[in-house]
Amino acid sequence: MNKKVLIFPLLFLLLLIFSGCSTRNSQEPINNIKNINNTGINPKADKVEVFLFHTNNRCATCIAIGKLSETTIYEYFQPEIRDGKIEFREVNIDLPENKELSDKFQAVGSALFINAIYEGSDHISEDVAVWRLTSNETQFKNHLKNILDNLLGK
Repeated sequence: MNKKVLIFPLLFLLLLIFSGCSTRNSQEPINNIKNINNTGINPKADKVEVFLFHTNNRCATCIAIGKLSETTIYEYFQPEIRDGKIEFREVNIDLPENKELSDKFQAVGSALFINAIYEGSDHISEDVAVWRLTSNETQFKNHLKNILDNLLGK
């Protein structure tokens, strides 16, 4: 009897802990961003925003995605950062000052969003693949670098 009484509160606690790092798959997959204008031509984005959204409660994977994303961008895209062509930010959606931005991206938990801006028009997509790549730094960096290279016309 005592075991049953303890199991339910523990399960509830685990649910609360992991809900802070949940991700949604309702956004268009990042691979579909390649043909933004539906012509088969891959135009060069005017600017690319990479935002890691998270809540106050972060799991180890969410933290790893932030660190690996930041490392990749600062390692491979210094000229683009300097020229304002690429931006990386971590955004806590639990803070009131980030409400407008999290609403724009429809971020409800931990997620990596990439916004390719063409002629002032946003093309926002969630990269859900990064969740399975955090255990291999090289694969993670190659994945994100390839996406950003593609969007920047490299």
